[in-house]
Amino acid sequence: MPLTIDAVRPVLDHAVINVMGELDRAAAQYQRLGFHLTERGHHSLGSSNNLAVFGENYLELLGYLPGRETARADLWTHPAGLTGLVFKSVDPDIVAAALKARNVPAEAPVSFSRPVALPGGPQDARFRVVRISSDEVQNGRTFFCHHDTPELVYRPEWLIHPNGALNIVEFVIASQEPARTAALYERMFGAPLLAPAVGGVSFKAGAATVRVLTPAAVAERYCGAAPTSADGSDRMIALVFQVGSLDIPRAALDAAGIGHAPYADGIIVDHGSAANLAIGFTAR
Repeated sequence: MPLTIDAVRPVLDHAVINVMGELDRAAAQYQRLGFHLTERGHHSLGSSNNLAVFGENYLELLGYLPGRETARADLWTHPAGLTGLVFKSVDPDIVAAALKARNVPAEAPVSFSRPVALPGGPQDARFRVVRISSDEVQNGRTFFCHHDTPELVYRPEWLIHPNGALNIVEFVIASQEPARTAALYERMFGAPLLAPAVGGVSFKAGAATVRVLTPAAVAERYCGAAPTSADGSDRMIALVFQVGSLDIPRAALDAAGIGHAPYADGIIVDHGSAANLAIGFTAR
C-alpha cells in the first residue's frame, strides 16, 4: 500500500553536536564519557563526523578539518553544542509533500554520502535529507534524514558502549516561550502532538521524548548543568541516555575523573565536560 503523508510521524533519528574545528578534542572527550565512537567520517558535502550509535538513534559529533571551514559555513554560525534535531524519514518525497501540505517551509531533498571503512573494504553510506527552513529554528537545525544504506550506520559492533548507553531518550530545548517553539513540531507532524510538561511541553519521538522547557524549568530539572542562551533565544541544550543500571555510567565517569551529579531521573554531567551540552543518564 503506498505511503501517504500520514506516515510522517516523529521518530528521533539522531542528534547533532556542533564541535566546529574541535573534532579531535570532542571525540576524545566523548570517549572519556564512555561512548564508543565510529571512525572519523567525511561527508561529500565537506563536513566530518564521529558517531555514537545506539539501538534506535545516534549522536553525531559534527565539525570540519583544518582548512575546510568554508565548505558548510552556515553550520558553524550556530553555537557550539547541540544544534541538530533530526527525525527519521519514511521517504524524502513523502516528507516533502507532508511538510508542504502542513504549510511548513522546507528545502528540496538533498543527497550526500560518506565512505565507511569496513573489513571487506570501504563502502559509501548514502543519505537524503529534507531540511526545515532555517528561519523556523533558532540556533540550530531541524530536518529529516533518510538512510539509503542503514546497514552502514546501525552496525552491531558499534552498539556497545562502556557507559551502558542504549538510546537517546530525551532531547531538550530551552525556550522563553515553549508553546511557540513547539508549535513548529505540531505543524510538522499534525495535531494533537504536544503534551503538557512541568515548565513547558513535550512530545514522543520514538524511543525519545522531546522536551521544550523554559530556562528556569531546565535549570531546575537538570540541576544547572545545561548551557544558557545569553540573548534569550531558543537553544538545544541537553541529551539524556537510557542505561540498564546507573552503576555503569557512574563507574565509567568516575574512572575518567569526570564529575556528575544526581538529578530527578538519574545522573547528569555538566555542559563544560560534554562539548557544551548537558549529558544525562537514566535507568527509567
